[in-house]
Amino acid sequence: MSNPNQKSFPVTWDQFHRDSRALAWRLASIGPFDAVVAIARGGLVPAAIVARELNIRTVETVAAKSYDHQNQSGIKILKEISPSILELSKKGSKILIVDDLVDTGNTARVVRDMLPGAHFATVYAKPKGRDMVDTFITEVSQDTWIFFPWDLDVAYVAPISGGTD
Repeated sequence: MSNPNQKSFPVTWDQFHRDSRALAWRLASIGPFDAVVAIARGGLVPAAIVARELNIRTVETVAAKSYDHQNQSGIKILKEISPSILELSKKGSKILIVDDLVDTGNTARVVRDMLPGAHFATVYAKPKGRDMVDTFITEVSQDTWIFFPWDLDVAYVAPISGGTD
């Protein structure tokens, strides 16, 4: 977190799994989907969970980079969506895009432009990017930094009041 006034929202593996399954529950009534496209890296885990829960066998990735640790920068596509998935989309197949979080919506906008008819789903959404997402589970404030389970280690945390035990 670069801003000391920023809120933090740590997410455990258990919570992330529950939230990803909740996303699958919401998506079940919208499907079936012919393919899922995970936005790497953050979207890989929820996309795998959603693909399992919804029995989606065609799983693709698009690699986009917009964060260097904690600061947002321009969007750079590191891996394009495969031509076969783009062709499925053009033929009217139902494509699902999954990411862990929509923050400003910049990455979502770039990926949506690649697959304009796809359904976009994220586990978490912030207000600035929420309009880019069709389905999400939890909204957090724009000034909240989400610490995903792959970013965390078990460690002592001081009490909120600043006192000691």
